[in-house]
Amino acid sequence: MKLLTLLFTFTTCWGFATFAQRPQPDLIKAKKGNITIQPITHGSLVLMWNGKTVYVDPYGGAEGYAGLADPDVILITDIHGDHLDLKTLQSINMSKAIIVAPQAVADKLPEDLKKKAFVMANGDKTCQSDMGITAIPMYNLPETAESRHPRGRGNGYVISMGGKNIYLSGDTGDIPEMRKLEDIDVAFICMNLPYTMDVDHAASGVLAFKPRTVYPYHYRGQNGLSDTERFKTLVNNGNKKIEVRLRDWYPGE
Repeated sequence: MKLLTLLFTFTTCWGFATFAQRPQPDLIKAKKGNITIQPITHGSLVLMWNGKTVYVDPYGGAEGYAGLADPDVILITDIHGDHLDLKTLQSINMSKAIIVAPQAVADKLPEDLKKKAFVMANGDKTCQSDMGITAIPMYNLPETAESRHPRGRGNGYVISMGGKNIYLSGDTGDIPEMRKLEDIDVAFICMNLPYTMDVDHAASGVLAFKPRTVYPYHYRGQNGLSDTERFKTLVNNGNKKIEVRLRDWYPGE
């Protein structure tokens, strides 16, 4: 009974009961050790490689990151609350972190976090913590004055680590800049209406740039969860060489 009580105390007080619900991490073979991919929720994930840790769009509260190493780099794609979540940012240990973000995001950061910001515009390149980062356009199609994601405001990213190129779409449509990507080892592709693109456009875009492995993520929209199984079928009917990995980014939904 004492052991059970201690276990309960540990799991509830230290967050294990929460982060135990995360999908199991995946591994990608790379130079200087494997890349660990840890899905978190919605558009957020954590990448770990060679002693470095990257948080992508940290969102949903610090408990979702319990037990993970503190970030060296934080990538933020856009100003919306499921990407720029100040409450989560201010509740995780950012003592050694640099925030890579577009100007629109940097403008919304409090002063203490602005000091940690490295601003990138679409097309910019940088190297942070031995990892190459390229800012990729992300925007809605068709482009209108009412667009939720206008061209130039947000960034998708290609992050290069261990000889692997990892594409993070952010909130985008099936844009030419995505379709023209080359040599992508792992891609994270959004697909939720009306914010990004539907399943058909997401699959079509993936078939155009041919990543070796693809994860659909950010697939919750106004009508619930997008059909990831259909996405996989469309991609593999078009190209059986692309590995589609389906993970549950919304446990309990």
